[in-house]
Amino acid sequence: MKKIIIIALLAIVGMNYSAIAQNPKVVASDKKGWHKIGETTVDFSKDRDEVLVMGADRFAALIFKVTDAPIDLTDIEVFYESGDNQKVNVNFPIKAAGQSKEIDLNGGERSIKKIVFVYKTLPNRKDVKAHVEIWGLKTNADKK
Repeated sequence: MKKIIIIALLAIVGMNYSAIAQNPKVVASDKKGWHKIGETTVDFSKDRDEVLVMGADRFAALIFKVTDAPIDLTDIEVFYESGDNQKVNVNFPIKAAGQSKEIDLNGGERSIKKIVFVYKTLPNRKDVKAHVEIWGLKTNADKK
């Protein structure tokens, strides 16, 4: 009986840790310009990350900024609040202290539910993991 209770408690703790790791980024500002949507530190193997977006979540374009080590950004998938999604095949290396090209979103400024991206850290002399930030552009084109 004690073993079952211990296993159940470990499972609950594990589920709570998983939920904490996926905290959504809340964007509070609706001002025009670039806003940080989320950030992560990436590993050396091919990896996939998901960033949930809440609050003032309308963006017209995305940029991925990289520091500490270079990455190979392969694919991006943007999920919109309307239920549709946009897949972007990037296959573009980004140097440390560099950024991706501007990625325009289909339909202009739209409400984003989440962004999923696939990447890997490229080999570097110091075996440093890359830090990746996602930035979104607000144009407020639909507001008067």
